[in-house]
Amino acid sequence: MRHALYNLATWAAQPLLRANLRRRGRAEPGYLHAVDERFGRYGAAPARPEPAAGAPLVWIHAVSLGETRAAAILLPTLRAQWPGMRLLLTHGTATGRAEGAKLLQPGDVQLWQPWDTRAATRRFVQRFRPDIGVLMETEIWPNLVRACRGEGVPLTLANARLSEKSLRGALRVGRLLKDAYAGLAAVWPQTEADAARLRQLGAPVAGVLGNLKFDAEPSPALLALGSAWRAHAAWPVVMLASSREGEEIEFFKQIRPHVRVEKAPVAIKTIVNQVRWLVVPRHPQRFDEVAALAAEQGLTVSRRSQWDDGAPAPADVWIGDSVGEMAAYYALADVALLGGSFAPLGGQNLIEAAACGCPVLMGPHTFNFGQAAELAQAAGAARRVDDLAAAVQAAQQLLMDAAPHAAMRQAALGFARAHRGAAARTATALGRLIDKAPARARG
Repeated sequence: MRHALYNLATWAAQPLLRANLRRRGRAEPGYLHAVDERFGRYGAAPARPEPAAGAPLVWIHAVSLGETRAAAILLPTLRAQWPGMRLLLTHGTATGRAEGAKLLQPGDVQLWQPWDTRAATRRFVQRFRPDIGVLMETEIWPNLVRACRGEGVPLTLANARLSEKSLRGALRVGRLLKDAYAGLAAVWPQTEADAARLRQLGAPVAGVLGNLKFDAEPSPALLALGSAWRAHAAWPVVMLASSREGEEIEFFKQIRPHVRVEKAPVAIKTIVNQVRWLVVPRHPQRFDEVAALAAEQGLTVSRRSQWDDGAPAPADVWIGDSVGEMAAYYALADVALLGGSFAPLGGQNLIEAAACGCPVLMGPHTFNFGQAAELAQAAGAARRVDDLAAAVQAAQQLLMDAAPHAAMRQAALGFARAHRGAAARTATALGRLIDKAPARARG
């Protein structure tokens, strides 16, 4: 009965989904691309990707930007394991799809995730017939799981994470989500805590393989770009990294008194540590909004998109309004304040900051990356503070003492190196699973 009601709800919601895509498309035109794919309608193209003889067609679903970057870490290992494999890559957000386009090789196909109606999910699975499906991190949809089971496609959840908050929500839904988790072929969580929560939902946990994001190597070109920016900064740089709505305005209010002192006569300036302030919003559609918030606080703004000569222009606040350059921003920054952790949003991933040797100050809300935050703190790569006011103060204090700052930098690099290997373990696990699966379209 519950599943029948769910089917009715997803079917009835289709006009609302189309209206939402039109609304979002006004700010992000990517949402207006190939809308019919969302409903399992593909026209004459694209066709099913055809792998080389003996190699699989691997479907990876990476809903948004973070999941797509995790997929980018796994993919080279999969391609090395299965020369000639083809990739079917699906997404739910425009930023995820734009980032995913960089991962494609000739013969691969990229699509929108089908909306979770029975008809759309069946059309998707029957048309493309992947040999294995890999959902990245969190995305579970009941009808998609059912469609894969019906067509004999082993569907897995890799780099899986589940917070306590998400667990409570899933338990309230009841059998519908429990059946979906139980219908997966295998689940590989990031941590033992994630594994325990996933087991409560009936997920077939097949091993704790670690976090793929530890395997990411920062781009040398981006690190060099950030270092070049840093040479022009003159003062230390404090970054609010991957900031979320509500955090920026509080940050601007906290730094405004310090900016005013920096503009004061030299004798007064000496009472505070001079700092350059950088904000990199999590969501590209908010770049303009965040710049406007800074201006409303009386702060001058320089945006990355306006650094035509490669050097940051002088301003009270720099705005990192670009996608795919986080490693450069971390190389520019001396300290990063972890976005999403100063409001009850669960925090953002701090692993990339550690891999770039950037110390992190995080707020009280890190439940989306709980173990990584605890391990980073234990390793000396991160510190926890109560709020953004305390974070701004702690950042300035840290920058005034070279030895603790240098120690945090080294601890961050060591922390990132110590937890690598999830990509190889995940690829091996997928290989074992596909070897056990009934022969399908390969060869």
